[in-house]
Amino acid sequence: MRHSLAGRAETQLQARLLARLRDDGPLSKAQLADRLQVSRTTIGAEVARLGQLDLAVEAGPAASRGGRRSTLVDLAPDIRFAGISIGATGLSAGVTDGRLTTLLVRHRDCDIRSGPEKVLALALELLREVVAEAGVVRLAGAGIGVPGPVDFDRGVSVSPPIMPGWDGYPVRDAVSRELGCPVVLDNDVNVMAVGEQHAGVARSARDFLYVKIGTGIGCGIVVDGELYRGVDGCAGDIGHIRVDDFGPTCACGNTGCLEAFAGGAAIAREATAAAVAGRSEVLARLLAERGELTAADVGAAVGQGDAVAVQLIRDSGRRVGQVLASLVSFFNPGLIVIGGGVTALGHSLLAEIRGVTYRRSLPLATGSLPIVHSELGPEGGVIGAAKLISAAVYAPDARVG
Repeated sequence: MRHSLAGRAETQLQARLLARLRDDGPLSKAQLADRLQVSRTTIGAEVARLGQLDLAVEAGPAASRGGRRSTLVDLAPDIRFAGISIGATGLSAGVTDGRLTTLLVRHRDCDIRSGPEKVLALALELLREVVAEAGVVRLAGAGIGVPGPVDFDRGVSVSPPIMPGWDGYPVRDAVSRELGCPVVLDNDVNVMAVGEQHAGVARSARDFLYVKIGTGIGCGIVVDGELYRGVDGCAGDIGHIRVDDFGPTCACGNTGCLEAFAGGAAIAREATAAAVAGRSEVLARLLAERGELTAADVGAAVGQGDAVAVQLIRDSGRRVGQVLASLVSFFNPGLIVIGGGVTALGHSLLAEIRGVTYRRSLPLATGSLPIVHSELGPEGGVIGAAKLISAAVYAPDARVG
């Protein structure tokens, strides 16, 4: 398999042209000239160069607008991007076309605590299986999301609380060497926010929050259509906002963090305590059967009408809602999307988050604020990772491995 395309965009105009084709579909040279506000002669020259770079093709005559018919331009049909979304307990790998339509996505369980070498080897093995099954001949690039803080420019993880051994590890460069193509690395919740913006319920939102509730809790922030990472890439790390001075110790070393109360690991911890103490027959039976409990087991107990499990979910939703109410007052988003593995617990969690957020925020900020579940699932991370690398491949000055 050949891995890399002949080149990347060389000018900002080429980058803008490719992004238009990615997001809007095939366009005539006349339409591109109008939308990019340049001459048709300039468009013709740039399209010719993009053809030499294997990034765009002329796709026949466009519909007549009167006078001589313009020529349709489209992305090269064999552009393929890879997306890898790594979570605390599992990872997804997939491939998309140049327009970010997913061709194939696969999931595999993993433990992020196994360390970067083992987890990345598993991710690359899964990606190669996907690439082979999808019949991909070459990759234009790959995007990766990991569940911890990331230095986006350097492509490394930075002091990630739940990722021992990953601090400073050159994830981007290591994967780029293995795949032989450009690679970008970002925090997993940022990747999911980008995926939601491109293909999910946030397609029409310019300012929104994507809140991931999994083993950990994080928030992707999109401002005026652009992902906001903050000065050091730490924006949105809401899981480590303190909600109680005397709460349990968090993975980050502090006490009382939101994540220590409301993340998937916290829900599992409290469920185990309830089972051992004999407060829930359903949870005790599940613990005896499985040896340990997960947040998914709590969801199963809720389905069986277990009052303790229902209260655990309500408590988690209340804590998340308290933090979101503060964010709503500060940021005034147009939409909040709730995603991540814990959302599989169902409507009771979302209902509690909504109720607390709406009650504690100013009416002006929540009067037209939808708070909704993501509909993408693991595919969202793959799409988001692919979009990040597409932006890099389509840009002349992006920093990639």
